[in-house]
Amino acid sequence: MDETRNADDPQKAQVTLYTRPGCHLCEEAKQAMLAARCEGLYTLLEVNIDLSPELKRRYGWDIPVVLINGVETFRHRLAPSDFAREVRRALASGD
Repeated sequence: MDETRNADDPQKAQVTLYTRPGCHLCEEAKQAMLAARCEGLYTLLEVNIDLSPELKRRYGWDIPVVLINGVETFRHRLAPSDFAREVRRALASGD
C-alpha cells in the first residue's frame, strides 16, 4: 500500500493506519474498520511504513497501528465495535 489520503474534513475524525504490503493483520484491521460501518465519520490516511526509515524503525513488525486524531488507539488487532466507539468518542470530544 502506498500512502493515500482522503480529503481533510474538520467534521470527521482523522484515522491513520500504519501498515506495510503483505501484512495480514493490517488487512484484518481494514476489514474491521469497514465492518464498523462508520466510514462517513472519518477520513483515512494509510501509511506504508516501509517508505519511511523512521517509521520502519519505530514500528518494525509491530503493526498495524491505528491512530485516531493523532492518538494511538489500536495496535495489532481491533474489533469493529471498538473502532466505531473510538471514532465517535473522538468526534464527541473534539480531539
